Amino acid sequence: MKTVVHKANTRGHANHGWLDAHHTFSFADYYHTDRMNFGVLRVLNDDRIAAGKGFGTHPHNNMEIISIPLEGELEHKDSMGNTAVIKAGEIQVMSAGTGILHSEFNPNDDQEVNLLQIWIYPHLKDVEPRYDQLSIADIKSVNGLKQILSPDADDEGVWIHQNAWFHLGEFDEASESAYTIKQNGNGLYLFVLEGEVFIKNYKLEKRDGLAITETQKVEFKVSANTKVLLMEVPMFDL
Repeated sequence: MKTVVHKANTRGHANHGWLDAHHTFSFADYYHTDRMNFGVLRVLNDDRIAAGKGFGTHPHNNMEIISIPLEGELEHKDSMGNTAVIKAGEIQVMSAGTGILHSEFNPNDDQEVNLLQIWIYPHLKDVEPRYDQLSIADIKSVNGLKQILSPDADDEGVWIHQNAWFHLGEFDEASESAYTIKQNGNGLYLFVLEGEVFIKNYKLEKRDGLAITETQKVEFKVSANTKVLLMEVPMFDL
């Protein structure tokens, strides 16, 4: 098993006043030659958006875009006619495909929103754009891992145009867990949302990430009150 650790304090950082963003991989003005992507995982942004602020209308194409609010709410509008508010306990996915315009705003005037914005390169280009939103409150499992994203529309969670699987783990007590890679050659990116994760010789804390390749099974330990996001993705050269 090969691993590369990304400590939280080594991420790119940009504070625009209304937006306080941390970038695990190169994004906007943050550029790091060793952090361009992890396989098809291109963007992992940890964004905080001030009350009443947000991203104006802007374009995307040929990218699978996943948003996971951790605190607060985010209002989404797009050129397909979708208007929705996503909040903590939900996941949103947008297949940009041939092209889409959208905006994202914090609709509250007294609370910031903290969300993960994740971009995945698709295995199909120029697909018809699509939007989906799902509550993961019933999917999440205490002291275990639950799938929240996959390539299969009939499977648990949302789906995308890529052979990727996301699992969310929530643990209220110290315990051991394991994840088995679903597709040969895929890698796993482990991102700590809260608490502590112990794997190999690493102690991973809040917002630390670990890139894992060349293994079929990943075993780890967690402390009490830990939340972790596991992202299995193909390791194609890009």
